[in-house]
Parts: sequence; C-alpha cells; structure tokens
Amino acid sequence: MRGFSFGPIAFKISLWALTIGALIYPVISASRRKLRSSRLRSIDDRGISLGQQQEIIHLGCVMEAEEDQSGLMVDEICENGGAVTEDGANRQRLIISGDQIDVEAYASLYSGRTKIMRLLFVADRCNNATMQLDALRMAYEEIKKGENTQLFREVVQRINGRLGPNYGMDTAWAYAVDHRAEQRKDRLENELNAYRTNLIKESIRMGYNDLGDFYYAHGQLGDALKNYVRTRDYCTTSKHIIHMCLNAILVSIEMGQFSHVLSYVTKAEQGHDSSLDDITAAKLCCAAGLAHLEAKKYKIAARKFLDVGHELLSNYNEVIAPQDVATYGALCALASFDRSELKSKVIDNVNFRNFLELVPEIRELIQDFYTSRYASCLGYLENLKTNLLLDIHLHDHVEILYNKIRNKALIQYTHPFVSVDLHMMASAFKTTVAGLEKELEALITHNEIQARIDSHNKILYARHADLRNATFQRVLQTGKEFDRDMKALLLRASLLKHEHNNKLPRKHTGGL
Repeated sequence: MRGFSFGPIAFKISLWALTIGALIYPVISASRRKLRSSRLRSIDDRGISLGQQQEIIHLGCVMEAEEDQSGLMVDEICENGGAVTEDGANRQRLIISGDQIDVEAYASLYSGRTKIMRLLFVADRCNNATMQLDALRMAYEEIKKGENTQLFREVVQRINGRLGPNYGMDTAWAYAVDHRAEQRKDRLENELNAYRTNLIKESIRMGYNDLGDFYYAHGQLGDALKNYVRTRDYCTTSKHIIHMCLNAILVSIEMGQFSHVLSYVTKAEQGHDSSLDDITAAKLCCAAGLAHLEAKKYKIAARKFLDVGHELLSNYNEVIAPQDVATYGALCALASFDRSELKSKVIDNVNFRNFLELVPEIRELIQDFYTSRYASCLGYLENLKTNLLLDIHLHDHVEILYNKIRNKALIQYTHPFVSVDLHMMASAFKTTVAGLEKELEALITHNEIQARIDSHNKILYARHADLRNATFQRVLQTGKEFDRDMKALLLRASLLKHEHNNKLPRKHTGGL
C-alpha cells in the first residue's frame, strides 16, 4: 500500500517543482540580462582590470541571443539596424531617394513671387537637365500670370530656346503689360496726391498700400518696401500696424534683409497681442524662424518653428510651406537640442507632430536619432541632402547642420560606454576607422568627448571625472565662503553694538 500510494505523491511533487521552476526561470533570466546590460553600460574601476573590462564590453557587443531578443539593447546600438518590433523582426524602412525631386509637386506648395524664385533657384543649382528645363518652363508660365516683365526677360534668356518657340520672348505681351503698368502707376500716384491734399489718413494709408502692391507685383522691391513703410504714420488701429508689418516682412524676406524681418516681427508682436489671430501669429513665428536660421541661431530658429500653430496650413505659401516648417524645425532641433529637449519639445509636441506627418522621412529620422538608430538616421539625412541643397533658405546651412547632427550622434553613441570598439562604431556610422578616428580626435580636441583613443588596438576609452574629489573641493570652497561671510556679519554686528561710526568729516569749501 505504501509503495502504491507513493507514486501519486511523487508525481504531484514533481509537478509542483516544474510549475515553480517555470515561474522563476523568466525572472532569473530577466535579472541576468539586466545585470549583463548594466555591466556593459556602467562598468567602473571597482577591482575590474582593464583586460576584464575590454572582455566584458566585447562580449556585450557580440553576444548571441541566448534566451530572447527583447533585451538585447547593446546589439541594437552596435548594429544600428532597423527597429526591433515585439516579435523581434526587423521593420523595413522606406528611404526615398533624393536624386530627382518632382519639380511640379514642389512648386505647387508655393504661390506668387516665391514660387518663381524657388523654381529659378532649382534651375540654377540642379545638375539634372530635365529638372532644370521643367523648372524654367514652370517659372515662365507662372511669370506670365503676373506683371513682372523684367523677370520674364531674364527667364527667357535662361531658357535660350531650349523649350521651343512657345517659350520664347513674347514681345507683344511684355509691351502690353508695361503700357498698362505705366497707366496704372500714374493713376495711383494721382489718387495718392489727392488723398494727401484732403488729409484723409485712411485713404492715404490705402494709397501707399496700393502703390506698394504695384511695385511688388512688378519686381521693384525697394520701392515696394518704401511705400509699405510709409503707411506707418497713417495707421489708426493695431490691425493696420500688423498689416504694415506683414507687408514689410514679405518684401524684406524676398530682398534677403532678415535683420529688418526681425524688427518688424517684434513691432507686430509688441502691444498687439489681442489683435493677433492664430494665423497671423503663425506667420510671425515662421518669419522669425527664417531670420534666425539665416543668422545661424539654430536653437532659437528651432523654437520659433516649433511654436508655429497648425492653423498655418497653406495661408503663408507666398513665403513658406508647412513641409518647410517641419524640415527646418526638425533639422535645427536635431542640431541644437539635447536629448531631453528633443523628447519634450519635438517628439511629444502634439502641434508640431501635425507638420511632421507631412514629411514622413523627417519624422522617421527624428525617431531614429532619439532611439539611437544612428545608421538609419544618417541614411535618411544622406538621401534627403540633394533635395535640401535645392532649398532657397536652407542650402547654405545643410553642411553645418549635418555636421552638428553627426557630432551629436557620435557623442551620444560613446556616452554610455567605458570603452568602444572603433571597428563596430565605424560600421554603425557607415564610415572607415581612419575617418572615424579623425572625427573623434576633433571632438576630443574641442572637449566635447572626454576620452582617449588607443590607435593601435582601435579602442576609445572614456575619461570619467573624479566626482568624489570634485565634490570635496566644492564643499571646502563653500565652507570657506560661509566662514568669510559669517566673520563679516559678526564684525558688522560688533560695530553696530558699539555704535562705531566711521564717517568721513565734511569738507568746508570756505565762507564764514
């Protein structure tokens, strides 16, 4: 009986053991992975030799997936492949090539003079003959919708007969436009003189505005700005002042006088908050962002573009498109924001997310940069570079912004580690070891990375500051300052107690 009853008991004990083991095993595995990851990220000098540190780092960077792939953060940082999904599969990322842009789609984002100037800029800068002719053709067609005959003649000269007889010099059209322009100019000037004689402020303001619009339409930007600014003395409401500022900003941007842009943005914002609707506020943010971008103040420019309201839509396409807001703001933020600012002001910014949705490549590269997928991020940047160099406002800043972003990526990559294998790092950044060494040397020289390079073994070793000693020194300095302040207070109290007055005697300047 005893032997017969022992079998079920043994079976139950075995079943309990298996159940407990199944529950405990994932916890133990997770603890082992966490310990292993912490060793890789925060190895200190507590009795670990240099050779052991190198061995641990090497093992951490090349470890196989022993238990599951969800905890292999180090592999993701070292390999810099696609994003790892919940099932461990690599998510494919679509990178749109920037070899040739759709000129027609690009031009459709803008209107007015800026559309023409952007098309001419593309025609001047691109090396693709087809794109160049497409841009010139669309610029020709857009100019004929307006009255700028001087710009029309310049475009015809650039085309130089390459688009056929339909895109040649239309002398009859140019003569008719110039003739109508002379008549309209005389009429506007006569009306303005009559208004000035009658001293009607509102009519005078509108007369100057009409003259400014006339000169702007004919490409005479200097005269347009003068007439717009002259309305200032005849503005009777805050809305009039804001309208004057927006006109001056528009012309100043076309003329490239961005110092004037900031002046008029400030004037529009000061004291007129109640008159600023959401669209106008968004326009002013865009204008200020462009001015700071031109001045290479990338952090301020990023903040301005990030503050642009979603109400902008296509209401300012005579200057900038919503896609430009996303591109300019994101690149300036990547180049100037730290990791926490990038998270709070860009990634978690619900308002700016609306703009990022218009440019998926920019949205993805920001996510890649924040999640340390640097190879993918730099891949997006490289593929977008050709298009960005054709942007009329951004082309002068592309190399600077790209260098800043790449340097930040290098700094963030090396920050968690005590030592880094340069071969793996070079693979992650799609460069050679020799080229990577030069980049790291420059960062070390400028004190942006606290490290030293073992050129023989191709390893970067971090130099961590002695925080213990620094803390002691700071405490001692604080103690000395406290002691000095207390002695001064005691001396003052003693002087007051003994009614000691050390005033100088008054000087007598003569007299009785």
